[in-house]
Amino acid sequence: MHDRHSRRFGLPTATALVMGNIIGGGIFLLPALVAPYGTVSLVAFVVLTAGALALALVFGKLAQRDPRTGGPYVYARAAFGDFAGFLAAWSYWITTWVSNAALAVAAVGYLDVLVPVHGATWRTVLAALVILWLPALANLAGTRYVGAVQLVSTVLKFAPLLLVAIGGLVFFDPANLGPFQAGDQSLTGSVSAAAAILLFSYLGVESAAMSAGEVRDPRRNVGRATVLGTLGAALVYLLGTLAVFGTVAHADLVDSTAPFSDSVNAMFGGDWGGVVIACAALVSMTGALNGWTLMSAQAPYAAARDGLFPAAFLRRRRGVPTTGVLVGTVLASLLTVAAYTLGTGGAFETLVLVTTFTATVPYLLATAAQLYFLLSGQRDRVRPARLTRDAALALTAFGFSLWLVAGAGYAAVYQGVLFLFAGVLVYVWLAARRTRAGSPAGAGPASAAPRAEPPGQAPPGQVPADQVPAGVSAGGGRP
Repeated sequence: MHDRHSRRFGLPTATALVMGNIIGGGIFLLPALVAPYGTVSLVAFVVLTAGALALALVFGKLAQRDPRTGGPYVYARAAFGDFAGFLAAWSYWITTWVSNAALAVAAVGYLDVLVPVHGATWRTVLAALVILWLPALANLAGTRYVGAVQLVSTVLKFAPLLLVAIGGLVFFDPANLGPFQAGDQSLTGSVSAAAAILLFSYLGVESAAMSAGEVRDPRRNVGRATVLGTLGAALVYLLGTLAVFGTVAHADLVDSTAPFSDSVNAMFGGDWGGVVIACAALVSMTGALNGWTLMSAQAPYAAARDGLFPAAFLRRRRGVPTTGVLVGTVLASLLTVAAYTLGTGGAFETLVLVTTFTATVPYLLATAAQLYFLLSGQRDRVRPARLTRDAALALTAFGFSLWLVAGAGYAAVYQGVLFLFAGVLVYVWLAARRTRAGSPAGAGPASAAPRAEPPGQAPPGQVPADQVPAGVSAGGGRP
């Protein structure tokens, strides 16, 4: 039952969740980061957008098959069993709380433009913790407030970005663009190099699928929200970058540390652009933290339903898994404090880099699950004429996900694999507990009492009967 604090997300809120999670604070530096490659980086944006849309469409189709909270975890477990599902949930969980710590640290840098907080470690740490815990409190207040914060922050963050994009059309000067292809690399090499920087700009396309159980009419709205949110984010990225390219001289943009501020100052004069962009960045990061805090709770909640995470993560209040929110925020807080007080900046940056790998593991498993469902004949009412199209779409999304892994770099992949498989100990511990209790794998914790699930959802560990593909057991996993 949903009380007044627990309201299921409609299409606008679900779309805002996707857009807000995709667009964090990175957009405010992207134009300067890709400027050294020339305007060919806009081509890289178009290529990446096509891959991200393929991934978004695959998530929409998977949500039609199984519209439960958990997204990639649910799909990987249904196709390949408990261990694959656990790896998807574990890797996604790592990504969320480490990324939240990184967002908080980055947000403090923008806050310092408005209210000086640097100079004393305790002020910096306190500011970062406040930035972390305010979105957590919104989550603990219930899904109604999560959705409200997400909608408001999404609207507010787009106001200055649209100002730059529209102003860029008026003040656009082709002379500022610089060369189409800068440097000595080939055209393919330039596109690939720019894409390596831009690849992770689209992380977050799975946000609606992760919270499918909280979305109204998920079979219909998850896919729509995912595609609309991805298209909206792509439009903001492309128009914003093009506007900055056309208003800031290429030579200045290459060395810029605040490209959107420079663009506003170039268009309207004065030095007030820095304040405007700092406010926009803070709003953007707060919205991203609000959404990613919810994601940090959804992955372990979905796995705990099936006994693959500790049962404590099953606790929910007002539609939000409270234990997941608290544990994720505490871990992010500890990592943030360590980064500031113990001088572990290098280790902190390494962990953040690792998350660029761990975030793609669920993507690979989810797209592989879609290929498995299609090729094994479990197409779930997909007409034969659509099989080739859906398989091609899934292959494109799988290739895009593999490209994300390659873009993370050798060091991140190596360290990320170690980080990922450290979770095997957790899986072994929980599997051993289930065996001792005489509970079969995937049956969920023996002590977990059945709970009413939202419409369209099944009891813990069971796929609704009307969603079970031919040849697949209702408990999930391979037949």
